[in-house]
Order: sequence, then structure tokens, then C-alpha cells
Amino acid sequence: MSEKYKVIDSTVPTFITITVVDWVDLLVRPVYCNIIDDSLNYCIKEKGLSIHAYVYMSSHIHLIATAFDGELQNVIRDFKKFTSKKLIEAIKEYPESRREWLLRKFSYEAQKSGRAKDYKLWQDGFHPVILDTLEKIEQRINYIHYNPVEAEIVFHQRDYVNSSYRNYEEDNTVFCNVNVEPLW
Repeated sequence: MSEKYKVIDSTVPTFITITVVDWVDLLVRPVYCNIIDDSLNYCIKEKGLSIHAYVYMSSHIHLIATAFDGELQNVIRDFKKFTSKKLIEAIKEYPESRREWLLRKFSYEAQKSGRAKDYKLWQDGFHPVILDTLEKIEQRINYIHYNPVEAEIVFHQRDYVNSSYRNYEEDNTVFCNVNVEPLW
């Protein structure tokens, strides 16, 4: 792995992308997004993770994060492992029209990789990019918040529920579901 894709300093804001295998559109139901919310909030409270901006798209998550109490890559590894199990449980438990297909797909990916036991939900890695200038931070925050507009899901960033945009909007008293620490 090149230096470009390693977390060099967990205390510097880092742009992260966590992707579902084969870009499967999984994060389309509130129950799945609630699992992500709860898991991020747990990592914030118990593992020293700070989330500065985020968006959940249907097949991936973008975050800007730091970890002052530990190594960012370890927190993300634990987050992916835990959410993978919880998301598989939710697919099995809650009404899901694609249940059989999703479980077969994630089972196939586990067998193909040879590293996962029953199901592989997330792609390996998380493509960290260090944001060491204010210009880079601003560019990535704008990219994250504009993602749902670019995908033509909403007309304005404030209308997308699974994003930290509202925490950056002036005079907004309705904040997002994840305990975000805005960078400005």
C-alpha cells in the first residue's frame, strides 16, 4: 500500500470512503442508516473518533474524521466489522424485498475473498486522504454535502437526511443524527 493511502496522523482530518462490495445499493432503508448512525455515535463516545462531516450514499459512506485516542485505521476497522454483522442481521430480520439476493451476494463475496467467514459486506480498505490545508478541508466538506445533489436525490443539501450539512448551516437548530464536530 502506498503512503498516499495510509493514515499518517490520526489527529489530522482525514477524508474516508467506505464502500459496499461491488457498489451494491444497500443504504436505502432507514433501518440500515440507523445502524450506521448508532455505530458512528458509539465510536465517537467510546473509541475517541471525531466526525467532522459525513454523508451516506446508497452504496458508500464519506467521512471526514480524526481519532485522538487511538489509531484511525483501527477505529474504522472495528466500525466496519461491527456494522457488517449488524447490517446482515437487519437484512435477515426486517422486511427486505432483496433479502435473498443481498445475502447471496455478500456470501459470494466472502467465499471469493477467502478472508470473511460468512458474509463480506464492505470492500477492503477505506481510501484515506489527509486534509492538511484549509483549502482541502473546505473542498472535501463541500464535496460530501453536495454528493446527494450531484446524484439527483435532492435539490438542496439541507434536504438530505443522511448528511452533516445541517450542522454547517447557519442558524439551524435541527442537527443530524451523528454527533458531528464541525470544522468551522
